[in-house]
Amino acid sequence: HPMKRLLDVLRSTPVRVGFLVIALAAAVYAVVREWDSIVAAAWGMSPWSLVGALAASIVYVLLTMMAWRALLADMGTRLAPGPSFAVFFVSQLGKYLPGGVWNILAAAEMGADHEIPRRRSVSVMVVTVVVSIVTGLGLAAATMPFAPQQLSESYGWTIYVLPLFVIVLLPPVLNRLLDVALRVTGRPPLEHPVSWTGVARCVMWTLLSWVAAGLQVWLLAEGLGLPASPSTFALSVGGYAMAWTVGFLVIFVPAGAG
Repeated sequence: HPMKRLLDVLRSTPVRVGFLVIALAAAVYAVVREWDSIVAAAWGMSPWSLVGALAASIVYVLLTMMAWRALLADMGTRLAPGPSFAVFFVSQLGKYLPGGVWNILAAAEMGADHEIPRRRSVSVMVVTVVVSIVTGLGLAAATMPFAPQQLSESYGWTIYVLPLFVIVLLPPVLNRLLDVALRVTGRPPLEHPVSWTGVARCVMWTLLSWVAAGLQVWLLAEGLGLPASPSTFALSVGGYAMAWTVGFLVIFVPAGAG
């Protein structure tokens, strides 16, 4: 069958290695093209600002993994920390590729190595993305009144899609949409639908992750001269959340470029 042959090719070792190489190359390029600016900025900063920002960025990524892992457990798979690291962190490199779906596909293929049904992996990643969009836009909306006017003029449109994603995130709606998507693609329904508790836990971890990401931005900006205050910290959290959301919604650029 042509579709089976195509899937076999996509799941082959050369394709997996190729994905990893391309994603890493894109990530490296994102840093290299700004290298002069990075060095110039870092040279004048306090080492403590750099160390603190690095620690906050590590915490941010760990918290995003916890959000994904909480939802994965809610939908039927409790994964140990080691396999969770392997599946989640490598799949996230797909965010540096245009399209917004490569990290989801990578998680499905790597999850299959740990006996996670692909439909479950894809469903979990899709729901975590919706949670990220809802919480990110919510934080952006809360801080928009304190942001520069240019931000509102350029990206204010993103706030108007928030109600739609909130409705999609409600478990009765979410489970119905997932069932329809699986039926259309010829897949069996999910064994464990998404619960209110699972969504709530995912939301909690995701909100904490936005705070950690905002702290990273705030420490770097403060090291470059931004006044250190609660309002600038709030703007850093909301600004990063909006940047990520814009990077995801504008599908022809990598989400990591936001």
